[in-house]
Amino acid sequence: MSQDIVRIDEAPLFELLTVATLFLVALFGTVIAYQAYRGYRRNDAGSMLYLAAGLLLLTLCPFLVNVTVTTVASPGQVVTVFLENVSRLLGLVAIMYSLYGQH
Repeated sequence: MSQDIVRIDEAPLFELLTVATLFLVALFGTVIAYQAYRGYRRNDAGSMLYLAAGLLLLTLCPFLVNVTVTTVASPGQVVTVFLENVSRLLGLVAIMYSLYGQH
């Protein structure tokens, strides 16, 4: 099975915009998670640590899973989508715990 390599100057605009928005979601999510982590360190509030972890799982990890899985191995789109969704689910669980859990 050969992989088709697309040069950036040959990629359709829609694909470039899709990759750019995925990258920006990961970047902004990481910045917000970092601020939540700083809040955890400053105030020793456990809920902020779970919020930071949840945001990373919700934003950065799906992006990294997508890039890593599609670059290193070619298991298919179904596996990639499954792993991204598991990361998002765990992120939402961590955020819910940060809001409603006993800390």
